[in-house]
Amino acid sequence: MTSTTANPLIVLREPPLAYLVINRPESRNAVNAQVWRALAEQANALAEDEEIRVIIIRGAGDKAFISGADVAEFPALRANADLTAEYDRLANTALQALMDAPQPVIAMINGACFGGGVLLALTCDLRFASDRAKFAIPAGRLGLAYPFEMGVRRLVNLVGAAHAADLLFSSRVLEASEAHQLNMLNRVLPDAELERFTRDYALQISASAPLSLAAHKLAIQQAMLNASESAVQRVEAAVRHCLDSADYREGIAAFLEKRPPQFKGR
Repeated sequence: MTSTTANPLIVLREPPLAYLVINRPESRNAVNAQVWRALAEQANALAEDEEIRVIIIRGAGDKAFISGADVAEFPALRANADLTAEYDRLANTALQALMDAPQPVIAMINGACFGGGVLLALTCDLRFASDRAKFAIPAGRLGLAYPFEMGVRRLVNLVGAAHAADLLFSSRVLEASEAHQLNMLNRVLPDAELERFTRDYALQISASAPLSLAAHKLAIQQAMLNASESAVQRVEAAVRHCLDSADYREGIAAFLEKRPPQFKGR
C-alpha cells in the first residue's frame, strides 16, 4: 500500500481496495472538524476512482476505531445550538459522501467505537469488529442528543426501538459480542484475524460488477427509509442501467464460457 495523503486522515490505495485511516492515535482517533472535512473530500474523490471497488474505514493503531468526537473542540465549535448545527453540517457532509459513493463501505472496527465512531460505523454498509472492540453512545453524559437522520434512525433500523432506547438512555458500554447479538455488527473476529478477514471479504466483493454493487447499495439504503416515489425511481433506474451495461453482457458471456468476468463498471 502507498499513502496518498497526510494526517489526520490517511488514504491507502490498494486497487481494487482503498483504506481511509482515521489517524489521531494520540487522542484515540477522536474525530474533529478537520477529520470530517477530510473524510468528505476523500470519499468524493474515491467515488470517482474507477479502480476502487470497495472502501474500508479503520482507526490508526490498535486501541480505537474512533473513541468519539473530540470534546476539546466543543467550547469553540459546539458551545451552543447554532454552532453545533454548523459542526453537524460538516459531519453530515462526510457521512452523506460515504453513503453516496457507489462503492460498498466497510467499517473495520479495530478497537473502541464510541459516540461519533458509532455514527460513522452506522453509515457504513458493513461492520466487522475485533472481539476486543467496545461500543457506547454516551451523548447523554455530555448533555447532547444523538443526531436523528444519520444516527437514531439508522440505529433503530438495525437494533429496534427498545434496544436503541437502552443504548441511548443508559450510555452503557457493550462488548463486541453483545453488539453483534443486537445486529449492530455483521461479524466479530478474533483480533488477530480482523484485518485479513476484512481484506479477503472486500476482495470477494470487488469481483462483482461495480454497477450492480452501486444499485444494490442504493436499493438497501432506500429500503431502510420510507422511500419517496422519486427515490424508488432512482433505484429502478439503477437496476435498468445494469441491464443496459456492457458489464451485464460480459457477465452472461463469462458464465456461459466458464471463465471469470472482467467487469469495467460500464
